[in-house]
Amino acid sequence: MSRMRPLLYKTTRPFLIYVLVVLVISVPVYYLVVDAIWRNELDEHNEIIAGQTAFEINRLKFPEDKLQQSIKLWNDIQPGTNIRPVEAGDRLTDSTFTIDKARSSADSVIVDRFRCLSAVIYLNGKPYRFTVETNIEETRETIALIAATTIFFFLLIVAGLLYLTRKLSDTVWKPFHNTLNKLKVFNLNSNTNIEFNRSDTMEFEELNLSLRKLIDHSVTVYKSQKEFTENASHELQTPLAILKSKLDLLMQSENLTEQQYLIAEDMNRALIRSSRINKNLLLLAKIENSQFETVETVDFSQLVRQNINLLSEHFTQKNIVESDSVQEDVQVKGNSGLIEVLIQNLVLNAIRHSKENGDIQIILTKQFFEVANSGTHPLNTDNLFGRFIKATSDNGGSGLGLSIVQEVCKYHGWRIHYSFEDAFHRFTVTF
Repeated sequence: MSRMRPLLYKTTRPFLIYVLVVLVISVPVYYLVVDAIWRNELDEHNEIIAGQTAFEINRLKFPEDKLQQSIKLWNDIQPGTNIRPVEAGDRLTDSTFTIDKARSSADSVIVDRFRCLSAVIYLNGKPYRFTVETNIEETRETIALIAATTIFFFLLIVAGLLYLTRKLSDTVWKPFHNTLNKLKVFNLNSNTNIEFNRSDTMEFEELNLSLRKLIDHSVTVYKSQKEFTENASHELQTPLAILKSKLDLLMQSENLTEQQYLIAEDMNRALIRSSRINKNLLLLAKIENSQFETVETVDFSQLVRQNINLLSEHFTQKNIVESDSVQEDVQVKGNSGLIEVLIQNLVLNAIRHSKENGDIQIILTKQFFEVANSGTHPLNTDNLFGRFIKATSDNGGSGLGLSIVQEVCKYHGWRIHYSFEDAFHRFTVTF
């Protein structure tokens, strides 16, 4: 079974993952956008420098020799720019490009990235090739700054989202939690109505209305079933008891022929079986309707010992060898009457389906209770615990024993499991 998580976690987690993915994708996008802006700005900056340089030199109106001296001086004192006469074949077009170059002034090798412009300027009417280089911010530094900024805002979003969702959970989900708390303590046997607080949230109000209708219907059905089981318990058992009493008197009559006695005996067995089926069906109905409210600390060890002694005659009749390993002082929480029914049904089921001179093992620990009987082949596990399902052709049982065992286990939150090991049919109840 997967781990249970609150609804708030399930709604917040996908949103946070989505935000994280978007922010991670945004880092390279930010870099590309910023880098493109820088390139455009640096290209414009370099064009301004080229135009401004040509304008200022031409404004001084140097003679040719003075101009050449000025160009040489410019090239010597301005390492980021260069002015030289155009070469033969120069198409006199401007171009922009990016280069990586080591710093000449640094003690160690430091490579910088430069945005360059190679433009044609005219000095004293003659064309010159003007080259200017401008340093671009380091790529690693840019990405690191953008990533740090992104992480900061992501953490800010996460913190704000968690804070807001918790606040919203306390206010928006308050009606839902009120409804849930009332449902947890509601009991059909309490004969009390459940009233939900009104909510100004449409979905929660619709939920409360639907729950009111469902609970009203369930209470009505429960009362009808409870009345039926109570009436059946009295009205059906009484005529069955009368029939059995009359039949017993008839069987004791001296005027009965042997054939009549055999017929009456068959009727008596059928009547006993009908009475047992009726009692078992009523017991199943009561368990399913949660009419056993008493929960106490039960000494499971003592109940097992008592039932082994009570059923010792059945072991003797079929010459069954009974061996038990009952751990002392096994305490469980539950209904003592239902637990005794579980023990009796499992032991009687083992006796009923054991052959003459068979073996039965009864094991009790603090973890499980197991009843095993000898056999030759495994049972068909398809619907083994279903009602009126018989593992063998034996007609002595009602076909409800294992169903009752399963319902008792469900009532107590236990598990019942069947297995066939070492030529033994094993029914194990795990606490």
